[in-house]
Amino acid sequence: MIGLGTLINVAAIVVGGGIGLAGGKRLSSRAQQTLIRGMAVCVLFVAIGGVMEEMLVVENGALRTRGTLMLVVSIALGGLMGELLDLDRRLEGFGRWLREKSGNGRDSRFLDGFITATMTVSIGAMAIVGAVEDGIHGDYTILAAKSLMDFVIILVMASSLGKGCLFSAIPVGLLQGSVTLLARLVQPLLTPAALSALALVGSALIFCVGLNLLWEKTIRVANLLPALVVAVAYALLGL
Repeated sequence: MIGLGTLINVAAIVVGGGIGLAGGKRLSSRAQQTLIRGMAVCVLFVAIGGVMEEMLVVENGALRTRGTLMLVVSIALGGLMGELLDLDRRLEGFGRWLREKSGNGRDSRFLDGFITATMTVSIGAMAIVGAVEDGIHGDYTILAAKSLMDFVIILVMASSLGKGCLFSAIPVGLLQGSVTLLARLVQPLLTPAALSALALVGSALIFCVGLNLLWEKTIRVANLLPALVVAVAYALLGL
């Protein structure tokens, strides 16, 4: 069944978030803060691992780096595009709308939880590649693996950041569902070089999410999202 992978992913986020929310109510504010900091460290190391996996290569017995210029160009141009489009404000506006419509208008943590969780589980090559595989071949293996990771991530996040984390299922469903429907159009763009660039820049953005967990709203990560598009274009142009 085409689209099953995204449905599994959305369900995993909702169920994981629900379990985390129920458990979080039993935790003191001090314990919740400790969880947030611990999750931040985990996110940072996952991001660092993703960046290093794409940047470090062994050539002639020596360790070298690749993709540095691509990363700089993608973040710089993507950041400018994001600021012009003001994606961060738009995402916050969507989060506020969800907060009101879901009856959580008085939940001060809702917005932070929604944005942080959305940025963590929506960015990355697995979401795009998995959705394409699901759309073309009906193969949801990649999205099933992502669902398991998202389940654990959202479970922990929801226990400390609250209900907003559950609603990250909506952007994930919209993004991956759209890619699944447009899979045959997107597939030619996903060359090995483009996927490598997407994974590298995506991991760098996830690192920014980790920084925001440690130091509140340090970086407007949503305004850096166009960097993913720039990275793919950079790779396709062979620059």
